[in-house]
This record gives sequence, structure tokens and C-alpha cells, in this order.
Amino acid sequence: MAGVAHCSLQAKRLLLDPKFEGYKLSLEPLACYQLELDAAVAEAKLRDDQYTLDHMRAFGMYNYLHLDSWYQDNVYYVDQFGRVMNLSVTLDTALQKPREVFRLPTDLTAYDDRLCASMHFSSSTWLTLSDGTGRLYLIKSGKRGDSASEKWEIVFNEELGRPFIITHSVSFVKSDMHSVAVLLLRVEKDELDTKGSGFHITLEWITIAEISKEGDHRYEIFKRRVLQGKSVPHYAAIEPSGDGLMVVSYKPFKFMKDEDDKLEENDDAKTTNEKKVEDPLYYWQQTEDDVTITVDIPQDITKDDIKVHFSPDNICVTLKDQPPLMEGKLSSSVDHESCTWIIKDNKSLEISLVKKNEGPWWPELIVGDTRGEFIMDPAQRSEIAESLMHLTSEVMNPNPEKEKPPCNAQELEECDAFLEDSASLCRFDGITLKVTHVINLGSNQYLFSVVVDPKEMPCFCLRHDVDALLWQPHSDQPENMWEHIATFNALGYVQASKQDKKFMACAPDYSYAALCECLRRVFIYRQPTPLSTVLYNRKEGRQVGQVAKQLVATLEASDPILGFQATRERLFVLTTKTLFLIKVNSGY
Repeated sequence: MAGVAHCSLQAKRLLLDPKFEGYKLSLEPLACYQLELDAAVAEAKLRDDQYTLDHMRAFGMYNYLHLDSWYQDNVYYVDQFGRVMNLSVTLDTALQKPREVFRLPTDLTAYDDRLCASMHFSSSTWLTLSDGTGRLYLIKSGKRGDSASEKWEIVFNEELGRPFIITHSVSFVKSDMHSVAVLLLRVEKDELDTKGSGFHITLEWITIAEISKEGDHRYEIFKRRVLQGKSVPHYAAIEPSGDGLMVVSYKPFKFMKDEDDKLEENDDAKTTNEKKVEDPLYYWQQTEDDVTITVDIPQDITKDDIKVHFSPDNICVTLKDQPPLMEGKLSSSVDHESCTWIIKDNKSLEISLVKKNEGPWWPELIVGDTRGEFIMDPAQRSEIAESLMHLTSEVMNPNPEKEKPPCNAQELEECDAFLEDSASLCRFDGITLKVTHVINLGSNQYLFSVVVDPKEMPCFCLRHDVDALLWQPHSDQPENMWEHIATFNALGYVQASKQDKKFMACAPDYSYAALCECLRRVFIYRQPTPLSTVLYNRKEGRQVGQVAKQLVATLEASDPILGFQATRERLFVLTTKTLFLIKVNSGY
């Protein structure tokens, strides 16, 4: 992928606690309130033809409870009569029954192939809504959570093909034109896939804009774009400006020309694969002291046509008046005053770089540049093989008495392994429809997403070693596009032991994280807080200044949990016929 910036996530060391001692089980009672629903939640159960893991992830594990992040403690769900029900909480002791704020025009019971109804709050006064039959509604709501000023008005309503669920939407103004961009997810039959599951995933990115025609203002579809992949994305969100899209997925997504051109796109891909692979732009070698680069040049190029600029951390090579042949940040610093270049045999340019720090090997020449090929000297190859010899053996543990025996894979715990170990985070440009940034997440398992600031993109939480780190995307900050904003100590390890977990969430102020099982049990992990009493660690004989607590709540319900949302003060848990409120924090 030429032109793609290969990035990495930089954790803030100040937000990590290497001395975290674990969670102390707390038996303090949690105030739990429950509201019986007038009608059951409009649950769409998986059909016999929805048998794949992707169907289960997209629809079987769907969160039927929707949190309105623009207004505090405001949740919504759709019941079996097609009513959008709202609960807005101010006082736990004065809870009102969920109230109807909107009724879908569609009779949900008349459709056998519908999916779950879905919604997303694009702004404080706009939202997108789907009934699960393939119809999309754009709604102007007024100030939500307030029965006096809240009135949901449909401004756009259109059938968009096969059923879908809404994954994200944003509202923005560009060139004095109000637009709402929405992301729709489908799992579709793939007749060309004979070896896989027989299905592919599509993300349709639709922009609905306010169009003025002869004084008449109305909303119409302004643009439709489709991405296709082979796995349900863990995370997919549109940038607040509507200029780009970020996707975390196990298998990559790519834009299709349009839905009718999928076969043609497939043929193009085959043709591309059959083409001869291009030769590397340059070759490079290295020793402990220096790096040598060889670049083929046209025979008519003279010494005067070549410009090579060295700096401590960068290199730039230009031929004649053409754009730079090589340019970028070097893998490590060099002594730029000692760097040289020569022309060899009138056909190649040889550049010698002197390493500033002798010894460390460079993993790449220019950061993010994949156009070159590293050539290893045979002596170096045998030296590396010899240094790794002690790590290999035909016997699992040939010398068990040795102080540090080789790692035995059988000793790894179940929670140290997970199914998808090579997910990636990609940022797509909305104009070129190409990937601009890629992060290989490697073993950083995706856990959940949360909205910390509704004006920003949703944050995503990844496992890093035993911890869980929260990352905030900043689409308007190219140098700091993904910021580490919080750490949930040991949560990566703890959640892996919960085999029946269904949903995970955290408070937008990071004060706690929580997860629920499929039935009844909810686990809450409060982050370290100062103690009001003196506590000593007996083993080390020192005073403990703060403690992290684990709390467990067991719901009085036999129905499966269908929805789970967290706010600063409360956890909301939705079952088929009941909505539970668990008071986690007080004093706000």
C-alpha cells in the first residue's frame, strides 16, 4: 500500500501502574432498581440461515440498549410494538416508567427476515434510526430527554435495500450545507466465496444532505460508498467532519466502485495479483556501524543531476527536477556530516550512512517505507542463527534443571490466548477512498468502545499485556491521531477469565469498568481511589494509599441480558422485560 502511513500506538507511561496489586473483592451493597417494561424488547433472534460467527457477532451479540451521550443518564430501546422508549434518570428514588417518544411506521411483526432495530445519536438534536427491515430514518428530535421540548420529526425516510444495522452516524455542516453521514452494516451472501463461510460484510457509508430546490428545503442522499470485507468490524466510526472513516477489523476492508461493480472489482483484483511484482526501489545493508543503500538510476543521469540531503534523522534523494525518489525519517539517528554518496558503474547510486549509535540494528531504513528490500550478509545470517540456537530443540525441555528453561506453550493460560491475533486499525480517506493510516494491533485484543466526548469519535479499548488501555481518536491531529487517555489496571487479564461475558463498558470519566455475563451477573471494577482509613500491607510493612475494588451484582431476572450501558453514576442493564439500574458511583 504505497502512500500509507504505518503507525503505532504510543502508550503514556504516566498512565500505567506497574505496582498495581489487584482488585479487592468488596461486599458493600450496590443499590439496584428495576423497572418492569410495558412490552418486551423487540428482539430479533437469529434464523437458520444466519449461522456464521459473523452473524452472531453482528446480530446475536447486539446491544439493544442505546445510550444518548449528549444527555446524561438517557437511554433508549425499541419494544415489540415498534415504539422507541426512553428512560431519563435524575433521581434514582423517583424513577418514572420508560415513555414512548416515537413509533416506527412499520409493523415489525409482519417481517420474517428483519434484523434488530438500531439507532445512533448523531448530535444533540439529530439521530438516525432503522427498523431492521432495510429502511433508514433521519430524525430531527429537538432537545432529548425533556418531554416538553422533545418532538421527533422524520425529515428523511427511504428504503435502502437489504436489512442493515446502524453502527455510527455524525452530523456536520460544510459550505453552509447541513449533512448527516451514517454507516450501515450488512452480512450478505457471497456466491463467489466457495471456500469460506459463503458470506461477506459490507459497510455502506451514506451521506444525507439538505438540498434546496426552488425554495424547498429537503434531505436527500448526497453520496453512497460501500466497503467490503470478510469479518464483522470490531469498531467502525466516521470522523466528526465527515472526511474519513476508521475501522478496526480482523480482516481488511476495501472500497468497492459501487454495489453493481463487485464482480468487476473482483476481476480487477485477480488481474492485479497476476501482474509481475515490481522490483524494490532500493536495496540496503547494515553493519553495527553503518548502513549502505543502493539505488538503480538511469544511465543518462549525471552527478550534477543528483541531490542527496542528509540530516541527523532524515534523508532526501532527488534526481533532476523530479519529486523525491526517497524521503522520510530514518529508523535511527546518523552522523550526517560523515554520510557520503557515489555513482557506481554509471548505473547505480550508493549511499553510505554512519550510525550515530553503534550496535542496535535498524528494523527498517525509512519509517513506514516498504519500497526497499533489506539484504542480509551470509555471515550475519549465520551469526543470528547461532545466537538463536539455544531457543530451539527437538525436545520440549531438554534441560529442566537449568535456571531459565525454554518457554513451554502448554504452560500458557487460556486467558493469554484469543481467536484473532492480527487485527488492524485502518483510516480511510473520504475523497480518495484509500487507506491513509494503518496500525497492526498484533496481540492487542479489542475489548469495547465508549463515547467519552460526544463531539469526538468513540474511544476504543485494547488489551495491552494484562491492562486495558483506552484510546481516543483525533482525526484533526495527524501527529497525535490516537491518544492514550486512560488505563484500566489488569482488566485485560480479568476479562479473559470471564468465559460467559457478553458486554463490556466503562464510565466516561474512567472511574470504573464493568462487564456482564449472558445471564444475571454483573462485575464492576472500580479503579484505585484514596482510602479514608489507614491500611497497611503486612508483607511489605508499608502503608497503602489507595485500593481498587471489584463488586459483583446479581440481577433478579431469568431472562438473558440484551443491553448494557455505563454512565458516570449508573449501570443500565436491559433484559427482555426489565430495565435494571445499578448505582455505582454517588456524589456527582
